[in-house]
Amino acid sequence: MPAIEELQIIKKVLDGDADAFEELVLANQKNVYNLTLKMTKNEEDALDLSQEAFIKAYTQLEVFRGDSKFSVWLYRLTYNLCIDFLRKKKKEQVISISSYQDDSGAVTDMELPDIRELPEDSAERKELRSEIAQSIDELNQNHREVLIMREINDMSYAEIAETLGVSEGTVKSRIARARLSLANILKEKGTFP
Repeated sequence: MPAIEELQIIKKVLDGDADAFEELVLANQKNVYNLTLKMTKNEEDALDLSQEAFIKAYTQLEVFRGDSKFSVWLYRLTYNLCIDFLRKKKKEQVISISSYQDDSGAVTDMELPDIRELPEDSAERKELRSEIAQSIDELNQNHREVLIMREINDMSYAEIAETLGVSEGTVKSRIARARLSLANILKEKGTFP
């Protein structure tokens, strides 16, 4: 769906025509579901997160600035929901083990190595992610869109081409230029040598 058409639909929704949002859902539901399924690897979770993404998009539609296509904004929102979901799920799957009973019935305390990452490593990784995110925001709109779709949303060249209404060759060219621009920005900031 072209960006102009998306903006017209968004204007209708913001003007009170809630039913118009269905057009945005229909145009994006397949890609949103595919993203949630790729990230969660569970159909039920993917369906729940897809629905949650559209509800959140609808309730936050007034904050959409139009800097990129609605579909790109929606994918980023969906991606963030998936990340939050996976972090929460990981915390819930912690198993407590304090002792072990062997085949003879003897109970012994277990000593497990501390495999948590060091605070310095965590801080470095967080800082690097922040610098990369800031650098992506400095890219021009065309480069930023395709890079987010490809690298963050893991969309194929064909999916990106369909979403943006351009050829796959154009998508590949934009991604190559976007990566080069991002690398140059990161070099200028001294992030990478």
